[in-house]
Amino acid sequence: MDINTLKRTAYDVRIGIIKALNNAGSGHPGGSLSSADIVTALYFDEMNIDPENPQMKGRDKCIFSKGHAGPAQLSAMALRGFFPMEDFMTLRKLGSIFQGHPNIKIPGIEMSTGSLGQGFSVSVGMAMANKMDSDPGRIYCVLGDGELQEGLVWEAAMSAAHYKLDNLVAIVDHNGLQIDGRNDDVMTVMPIKEKFAGFGWNVVQINGHDMGEIQDAFTKARNCEGKPTVIIAETIKGKGVSFMEDQAGWHGKAPDDTQTAEALAELEAAKGLAVNVVYGESTGELLKEANLASAGETDFEVN
Repeated sequence: MDINTLKRTAYDVRIGIIKALNNAGSGHPGGSLSSADIVTALYFDEMNIDPENPQMKGRDKCIFSKGHAGPAQLSAMALRGFFPMEDFMTLRKLGSIFQGHPNIKIPGIEMSTGSLGQGFSVSVGMAMANKMDSDPGRIYCVLGDGELQEGLVWEAAMSAAHYKLDNLVAIVDHNGLQIDGRNDDVMTVMPIKEKFAGFGWNVVQINGHDMGEIQDAFTKARNCEGKPTVIIAETIKGKGVSFMEDQAGWHGKAPDDTQTAEALAELEAAKGLAVNVVYGESTGELLKEANLASAGETDFEVN
C-alpha cells in the first residue's frame, strides 16, 4: 500500500476507535490513538496475513501486549477484513466477543491480552517456537511505555536476545503517559534505548506518527540477523484528536456524544489533507496550516 493511502487509512482506524468507544461508553482512547499509525502499517503493509484465512500457516502474528489499547488493533483488523466493522461496534457490549481487550474468540487475534507484560513474554515464546519449527512467520509485539515497569518484560528481553530471535520485533508506543500521569513521575522507564541495547537488542528509534519512518524501521528489523529488534516509537497520546493529545485523563475515558462529534469532524478533515503533507506536532497545527493555505497565506511543504 502506498504511503498516502496508509496515512488516510490510519485516520480511518482512529475514526473506528472513537466511534466504538463512544458506543461502548467506556474504554481507552489515548493509547489506542497513539498506536494507530503503527498498527495501520502492520496490518496494511508489513505483515504476511490473510483475513480470509486467519490461521494460515507461516503467517505473521501481532500481539497487543498493551491490551487496553486493543481498539486500535481491532479497528485496523475490521478495516482489513477480518470481521465487519459493525461487529466491532459491539465493543464492550454484553454477549459480544469484542471485549475491552483483545481475546482469542476474535478471528485473527493470537492471544488474549491485558495483564501488562504477559503479551511480550508470550511473543518471545512464539518467536522461539517458530525458530524450532522453521516457521517463516514473524512476531510483532506492541507494548506501552508504562508497561516497561513490569519486571517480566526484562526477563523476556533477556531471553529473546540470548536465543537470537531475529524473527521478533517489539514496538514500544512511547507516549510518556500512563493511567496515573507521566511515566517519569510514576516510575521512570528511561533510558529505554540504552536498556534494550544493553540486553543485546537491535534498537531503532523513530517518530511513531511518520509513516515513512515506520516502514523504514520494519525494513531495518527484517534486515537484522541474530538479534531481536525493538522499535521505540515516539508518539503522542490521543494523537489525532486535539483535545485528547498529551492528556493522561484520556487514558481510560470514552468521549461523550458532543466530544465524539468534535473528534470525528477533526479526524475527517485531517484525513482529507493526509496527502504528501509534512505533519506538525498535532492535528490542530495541521488544520491551522490548511486553513492558512486555503486563504492563500502559505503553502504546504511536500515530501
